[in-house]
Amino acid sequence: WVAVIDQLRAGELAGLPLIVGGRSMGARVACRTAEETGAVGVLCLAFPLEPPRRAGKPPQSRLPELDAVKVPTLVVQGERCRFGMPPPRPAREVTKVPGDHNRKADLEAVAAAVRGWLARVVADAAPTR
Repeated sequence: WVAVIDQLRAGELAGLPLIVGGRSMGARVACRTAEETGAVGVLCLAFPLEPPRRAGKPPQSRLPELDAVKVPTLVVQGERCRFGMPPPRPAREVTKVPGDHNRKADLEAVAAAVRGWLARVVADAAPTR
């Protein structure tokens, strides 16, 4: 992932603000690599906060992965997601949309949440003249 980003930033993405993101496991990868890739934002389309519980094992939380991100982050999570709902933080917006972990129940709600956030993050990352 990082090698691909590096190659793109050396070519067609040179000089552009980079927002990394993904869905589910891809969102986790984006969180883990945001700093290394120089991203100005992280977009999580369904973040698996708590993996399904296994008999005899204590509950796990992946909240530290989200909390470690230092750039603006948007989590778009289905309101009935079986993996849980992460809390908002000062640099992290959490938008609930109809549906579950796949968020397909209302794609326009997902798109609207992403458009608004994306416009703000890109504007904030633009160099001042």
